[in-house]
Amino acid sequence: MLNTQQSIQPAVWRILDANFDRAREGLRIIEEWCRFALNDVAMANECKQMRQDLGLWHTPEIRAARDTGGDVGTTLTHPREEQRTGIEQLLQANLCRVQEALRVLEEYSKLHSSSMSSGCKQMRYRVYTLESNLLAYRRRQLLTTARLYLVTAPAPDLLQRVEAALQGGLTLVQYRDKESNDVDRLTIAKQMCQLCHKYGALFILNDRVDIALAVNADGVHLGQQDIPVALARQILGSQRIVGRSTTSPEEMALALAEGADYIGVGPVYETPTKAGKAAAGLEYVQYAVKNATVPWFAIGGIDSSNINDVLQAGAPGIAIVRAIMAADNPTQAVQYYLSVLNRVR
Repeated sequence: MLNTQQSIQPAVWRILDANFDRAREGLRIIEEWCRFALNDVAMANECKQMRQDLGLWHTPEIRAARDTGGDVGTTLTHPREEQRTGIEQLLQANLCRVQEALRVLEEYSKLHSSSMSSGCKQMRYRVYTLESNLLAYRRRQLLTTARLYLVTAPAPDLLQRVEAALQGGLTLVQYRDKESNDVDRLTIAKQMCQLCHKYGALFILNDRVDIALAVNADGVHLGQQDIPVALARQILGSQRIVGRSTTSPEEMALALAEGADYIGVGPVYETPTKAGKAAAGLEYVQYAVKNATVPWFAIGGIDSSNINDVLQAGAPGIAIVRAIMAADNPTQAVQYYLSVLNRVR
């Protein structure tokens, strides 16, 4: 057993060296996304500053202990490390990598430098904050730029239809299912969430905050009879999206006061999805143009026969159920509606 500081030190230096490399590499991967994809100076600079701080602690004596040829861990791998299903998973994997490396550095540097240990601990908290800001930024950026919102309806080939829609360029999907039991709903939600993230799209769950949290959904959509927005945000965390359905100016005002990230405006036309619900009409769409202060989507009976009327009324985006879910080719349906939306941008 190693029992002297002299015999322990080389191993500690090797551990520190490996984890300095891991942390700096992970931060660089995150920094590149913040810089080139998000164009966010603040987050890119935060990554750079942390890399520079780690570089100051990564001293020549620690680097000199490196023994790549004798490292038994260089051949260890796991199938999950060999591919990423989407940018969300790529970013999350590297954030976790940095956090784990910093925890190792914090503990082992206690045998080397107490000030380094304290610095690594504080940096770990900075990475937690970066993680929250990065995920929230990405989600809100996608939400702000989305113009077409698919709300699903039950179908025997549900996942295949959603994937076909995603292949058409869709970036926002809500899983809505009032019929399935919780076990099936949880299974489908998990699969649909993974599918959306594979294509770089947001995945929103209708009503069920608990399932949204369980499957790592990007957010939840609440009806008028569901829990308050503030409670949903408390459960899900500040980095996720909370939307609210509205059918009148009064409901819109309340949703905005509650702090909803986006709202649904409708039903514009009568629809079997909201059986018995009177249409709010184009007048409510025109009201939203003047009064909505968050992203919003006109919803309810919108299809190829009336989309131009909705857009001429001023809707910046639309939510569709049957016109995509029941389409012979969901990919082409999405491409059609996006082309119409883009013509009036």
